[in-house]
Amino acid sequence: MSLPMDAYRACGLVEGFENPKSEDEVIEAWQFLIDTGLAWRLQGRIGRAAMDLIEAGYCNAPEATQ
Repeated sequence: MSLPMDAYRACGLVEGFENPKSEDEVIEAWQFLIDTGLAWRLQGRIGRAAMDLIEAGYCNAPEATQ
């Protein structure tokens, strides 16, 4: 059973202090950070990595808000 994704867990998975159960779980963490906007408020390298994952097609760009 997988735990629900939250900011702490997502950061832990992408930073490496949480052990992922699968590669999909890491992608889910990145997508969580992108969707919540946290990817752009954390260290610059997190935002850059998120952009790389979006450009490579692993993650989706955040939906535009009006």
